[in-house]
Amino acid sequence: MAKIKKGDLVQVISGAKPERGGDRGKQGKVLEVLSEQNRVIVEGVNYVTKHNRVGQSQRGTKTGGIETFEAPIHISNVALVDPSTKKPTRVGHRVEEQVKDGVKRTVRVRFAKKSGKDL
Repeated sequence: MAKIKKGDLVQVISGAKPERGGDRGKQGKVLEVLSEQNRVIVEGVNYVTKHNRVGQSQRGTKTGGIETFEAPIHISNVALVDPSTKKPTRVGHRVEEQVKDGVKRTVRVRFAKKSGKDL
């Protein structure tokens, strides 16, 4: 079971500090999980600029220029944020039984473990 999913609030726990132009300590929502590459795209983190060559589309409009977008970051460099304390935390799983329409099922549920001091 994945520890980090799309829509989770995560915090960057490694890299350069913001004073040096880095993203460590920033929090953002996960926009996409690239499970094959063990990477995630986080909103507002790891911005890169891409220079596109000027060209023309079918209608004659000009394309190209400089665009900025979020690049993937390795999944080991982010930690899930505990909703109650707003600090990074580890993720655990527990098995619970759910009753839906009279049918009992065992389901694995994620939960935030106790937040560390400076995780």
